[in-house]
Amino acid sequence: MTDLIACTRAEFARLRRWPAFWIILGTWIVLNLVFAYLFNYLAYATGSSMRMSNGQPRAILLQQMLPAAVPEVFTQGMAMFGGALMLVLGALVTGSGYGWGTWKTVFTQGPSRARVAGGTVLALAVVVVALVLTAFVVDTGVAAIIGTVQHQSLALPGAGRSLLGILTGAVILGMWTLAGAVIGVLARGPALAVGLGLVWVLVVENLLRGVASIFAPIRAITDHLPGTAAGSLAGAMRTISGEPTPGVLDILSRPASFVVLAVYIVVFAVAMMWLLHRRDMA
Repeated sequence: MTDLIACTRAEFARLRRWPAFWIILGTWIVLNLVFAYLFNYLAYATGSSMRMSNGQPRAILLQQMLPAAVPEVFTQGMAMFGGALMLVLGALVTGSGYGWGTWKTVFTQGPSRARVAGGTVLALAVVVVALVLTAFVVDTGVAAIIGTVQHQSLALPGAGRSLLGILTGAVILGMWTLAGAVIGVLARGPALAVGLGLVWVLVVENLLRGVASIFAPIRAITDHLPGTAAGSLAGAMRTISGEPTPGVLDILSRPASFVVLAVYIVVFAVAMMWLLHRRDMA
């Protein structure tokens, strides 16, 4: 346990000194604010039907920008765009270990591979939870400002609703982060891992779901892909009518989505640690 904690602390020390780490996290926070609030507020304030707001009525736009809607709104971009960024982060974290030669150095001089891999998984888990909490707080603050300016209710979402939104975000982003970590280990480098991951998230799954719509036999598979489960879990948070965010689906129920994503999280974590433990570093 002491070695595991030491490995986790060492991983944190590496991450916090790594500019790419902060750039990815900061990019997600900014994109979250831009797509969830900036474009919608511009469309609401000007009364125009902007493409980025999907032409939704002003009343719906305002409702989505108030504090009570934060648990729903801040999870909508996680299924695709937020997931893609966190997949890149996971791929960079593990893939760079091969590119920089740090895995080889640590495994030959430090603790066991299992503890090093476990420390990496724990560090990524803490990062995901911290990012989700930060996004929730930032979104709540921005929504409160908008509500004050527009003289609307500043009522906060219920505790249960808030916890559900935070849990939803942590599960979605955690799954994508570990998916990227596995790809980074498989590819033994960050560049190929990032490319493969983004192609899967942004292209392959959408194509497979399109094929499933005309070829029913593969629907059982496409309905349980990582992106489908993540999109369905984000979709289960929606209570306000309007056009859904890209990647947000309603294929699986909330319990089914949680189960599928939990299975993926366990499989990805175990696969990453097993590959690091069994494969040669050369």
